[in-house]
Amino acid sequence: MKALVYHGPGKKAWEDVPDPVIQDPNDVIVRVETTTICGTDLHILKGDVPAVTDGRVLGHEAVGTIVEVGSGVSKFKVGHRVVVNCITTCGTCAYCRIGSPSHCQSTGGIGWILGHLVDGTQAEYVRIPFGETSLHSIPTGLSDEEVIFMSDIIPTGYEMGVLNGQVKPGDDVVVIGAGPVGLSAMVTAGFMGPRTIIAVDLDPFRLDAAVKGFGATHAINSGQDGWMDQVRALCRHGGADVVMEAVGIPPTLEAAFQLVRPTGHVANIGVHGKPVTLPIDELWIQNITVTMGLVNGVSAPTLIDLVDAGKLSVKKLATHRFRLDQMLEAYDVFGNAAANHALKVILQV
Repeated sequence: MKALVYHGPGKKAWEDVPDPVIQDPNDVIVRVETTTICGTDLHILKGDVPAVTDGRVLGHEAVGTIVEVGSGVSKFKVGHRVVVNCITTCGTCAYCRIGSPSHCQSTGGIGWILGHLVDGTQAEYVRIPFGETSLHSIPTGLSDEEVIFMSDIIPTGYEMGVLNGQVKPGDDVVVIGAGPVGLSAMVTAGFMGPRTIIAVDLDPFRLDAAVKGFGATHAINSGQDGWMDQVRALCRHGGADVVMEAVGIPPTLEAAFQLVRPTGHVANIGVHGKPVTLPIDELWIQNITVTMGLVNGVSAPTLIDLVDAGKLSVKKLATHRFRLDQMLEAYDVFGNAAANHALKVILQV
């Protein structure tokens, strides 16, 4: 089959690799029909994730059809359409049993293995370990584009931003970074009834998208002088109840610390490739809660149900579409998202 293969920092190729095969009774083989590219894939290509080795098939998001199941799988059958969860979960280890499969002990101590520790989804076929607990059924009538972002980006924004940030009715919420994960946090923060959702970014296109399609009440360009004062003026306490960092660089997390009000929450969502200075000498007396983490994906079934009920629509995240065999072109577009006015790219067979 064809797949996108990592060959070290800055190196990738669309090339022939062996078809995946059942290795364990709990495995499921999925024919990939729709996939996408994540900012984490770009971090891998920068060399920020050294556990990814030469020869690894990248990708951890997909929608497809089951073509083979292991002898231990009874929940799914050949022909079922499924969403691949970016987090693989055995369902039985200590972390899975408390709802934190991001640290599933049956897969090497971390649940994110696809495109990381085992071959991933940017391919024609993919092997899913623990298929019964790591795949989600797709309700009849929903298209691939309506559910592909439930693999990762929407649960990430919701779990790491909204739930970790403990967004409540009436809160002033600031989301720094109006890229795909930030937009996902905004659209799901709306479930909680906040007073404001303030999008912060340098890109006018993304700020416009945040207001028009993802629930932001205000948009602030952080390239303008005095932008922090503009944000504070919109918050009833002179600072935000919740600040979500959705970029993954030191300056944006540092800005979050400056914008949160005493007793507030800073929810880090971005993937950081460099250390960040924590101004604990200033924060300790303000009773600030800081959270971070890897998505668990446990919210995906609920989010899919909301899509099915017409309560959540995330199709506007898809701005560019490619064939699966145009993977390298898609990476070029997504890797230069601002210049291409790109949010998420869709790749389909």
